[in-house]
Amino acid sequence: MVHTTHPSGSTRHTAVDHHSTPATPAPSTAGMPDEATCWDVWTRRDRSWNGRFYVSVRTTGVYCLLSCGARPPKRENVGFHPSCEAAEAAGFRTCKRCKPREWNVSTGLSQAVERACRLLDFESGEGMPSIERIARAVGVVGSTLTRRFQRELGVTPRDWLAARKAGRFKTALRAGDSVTDALYGAGYGSSSRVYESSDKVLGMTPATYKKGGAGARLTWAIVDSHYGRVLVAATAKGIAAVFLGDDDDALVEELRGDFPAAELAPDTGALAPKVKAVLARLDGRKPTALEAPDAPLDIVGTAFQWQVWKALTEIPQGTTLTYGEIAQCLGHPKAARAVGRACATNPVSILVPCHRAIGSTGSLTGYRWGVARKKSLLADEKKRAVG
Repeated sequence: MVHTTHPSGSTRHTAVDHHSTPATPAPSTAGMPDEATCWDVWTRRDRSWNGRFYVSVRTTGVYCLLSCGARPPKRENVGFHPSCEAAEAAGFRTCKRCKPREWNVSTGLSQAVERACRLLDFESGEGMPSIERIARAVGVVGSTLTRRFQRELGVTPRDWLAARKAGRFKTALRAGDSVTDALYGAGYGSSSRVYESSDKVLGMTPATYKKGGAGARLTWAIVDSHYGRVLVAATAKGIAAVFLGDDDDALVEELRGDFPAAELAPDTGALAPKVKAVLARLDGRKPTALEAPDAPLDIVGTAFQWQVWKALTEIPQGTTLTYGEIAQCLGHPKAARAVGRACATNPVSILVPCHRAIGSTGSLTGYRWGVARKKSLLADEKKRAVG
């Protein structure tokens, strides 16, 4: 006899024919965390654990992904299972809300979002494919698909597709394709589409980007600060670089490395308000009206980099977050390394305070302008925050 417990709590006795084909062994629970950890993950709805184990609710008879938004049950009604098969073998059925069998563990995306991404890629040409039609094709309504994109990818379907096109376009330009071949290959229906959005996509026109910044003009100024020398460079559109260092020549060389084909010229005074605004930020205060408080940025980044940079600006002075915590805030808990890379490629120190991002152990890890300088910045910010 085999004894199994049904979700209702009753015990069922089943006769087993020992001469028939042996039953498939029950999935091992060796890879599962302990009950306390499982419960903690479930109560936090930590989507980074989706697919590693599943939660069942005795009162409803269903099992779910750990990120399911259903109303939390009482602890005594909750069970944990290493796989969908294990949950179903125990008599539970799949949740119709989170659809645990549709979750792709390798990509961390639901089947609906994965299919929608493929359809958006396939149908992207002139204009934007209908989100409602894409949603119907994957079995949901438009508003649900948008919410899933935001939850799983951190962006709307429209923004995701825009970033995909921009990424393909930039890759083709770097590979040496002509502007025309690159824009049509990326899925833009006409040259006007990419030129209209070139400031957001590239920070400059496509031809200029292809030539490594040729035709763009940056003026720069270097001033002293409590943290060494500070280089501020800007185009006519906004601040393009804020570097920290100890040697003026090295700072200019670093700028030239980032903009190898652009025209670089020392400032003749026009940058003064922007420079004062940067120094004000270094001192931990908001710039005044005479210090260009709303000086725009002219920097280039992917959609994900922009998400990280925006998140960094929202970390309060005197506070730090780990790369993993920032990834969690963005809805991408497995993207800690990508967050670290975005911090490392931040071209405007202080204005985008990447020094407030630290390692998982609390270590300061790497910093483009030196760990000692990062330590000093954080120490001074903490003093100002306490004071």
